[in-house]
Amino acid sequence: MKILYFAWLRQRIGVAAEEFDLPADVTTIDDLVGYLTAKGPGYAKGFAEPQVIRAAVNYEYVPFDHKLSNNDEVAFFPPVTGG
Repeated sequence: MKILYFAWLRQRIGVAAEEFDLPADVTTIDDLVGYLTAKGPGYAKGFAEPQVIRAAVNYEYVPFDHKLSNNDEVAFFPPVTGG
């Protein structure tokens, strides 16, 4: 699985992207957020307010109950605003 982080998530976590095998007990975006949050303080800070984070799987916005597969590319980012 490939995971991409954007904007302040990237800054808090300290990496732009990473790849790893999806753990067997991680089946949804919500599970993935829980797994990542436990990886360390930067991740915990980045995902402290999951309700404001958006997720995309394979370039499509998805809800946090979206089912994942090991071949997915997941992107996490804050809501986008314009002016």
